[in-house]
Amino acid sequence: MIRLIAAFALLLGTACAGDESLAKYGASDKVWVLTEIDGKAFTARATMEFDNAGWIKGQAPCNRYSVKQKAPYPWFEVGPTMATKMACPDLAGENAFFKALSAMTLSEVGNETLILSNDDGATMVFKSK
Repeated sequence: MIRLIAAFALLLGTACAGDESLAKYGASDKVWVLTEIDGKAFTARATMEFDNAGWIKGQAPCNRYSVKQKAPYPWFEVGPTMATKMACPDLAGENAFFKALSAMTLSEVGNETLILSNDDGATMVFKSK
């Protein structure tokens, strides 16, 4: 019971801390371009931009999208994704992008590189533009 109370107090303190999104930790004011998924070059174009309200928006290979970042940095959780519904020749790339994005659980941001990953070893690497 004491652990439960301590965990609740920690969560409450974190909830009041303000912006804990990737934007606060260096990802804002940049367009992030996906360069690889799981160590393989991503040849389609997909981008991400972070705002100070915890929203991620961008261009997937076919459609514009937006999604709420739901976990504080360095954890990564998003959903549900809202996207336009245009068809294009690279729907396979788009599906791979959204599937990978929804599976990521950790984030690391540097000056020019953003890495999303999960405990299974999956990765997404973005470069700032």
